[in-house]
Amino acid sequence: MKEAEKFSWKKRAKSFSYAFAGIVRLLRCEHNARIHVVAAIAVAGCGWWLGLSAMEWVAIALCVGGTFSAEAFNSAIEALADRVTGERDEAVKHAKDLAAGAVLLVALTDVVVGLIVFLPKIMRCF
Repeated sequence: MKEAEKFSWKKRAKSFSYAFAGIVRLLRCEHNARIHVVAAIAVAGCGWWLGLSAMEWVAIALCVGGTFSAEAFNSAIEALADRVTGERDEAVKHAKDLAAGAVLLVALTDVVVGLIVFLPKIMRCF
């Protein structure tokens, strides 16, 4: 078993730089992440316009964060799976399908939360 290292601010800063590089890579290279950015901006604009409560903003923020996290995990799994084998492999396909399905589940949950938060406010406008 690996011995515990001493705490180092320099190593923590380096870890954060890797994490931020991952976020940049996600936004630059993953087309679905760009779609999520547009959706998040639209939702934020609607939320501002409709005057969401603090708790509604919390729900929206958790949805947005969850979606980007799921997309990042999916992209990481796909990249690793493609690296492991360049050939068609059922186990790799299964892993990639599960990861993509997870993103879809999060996105569908986002839609439900969005309807719960926004629909009553939109209905009041008419």
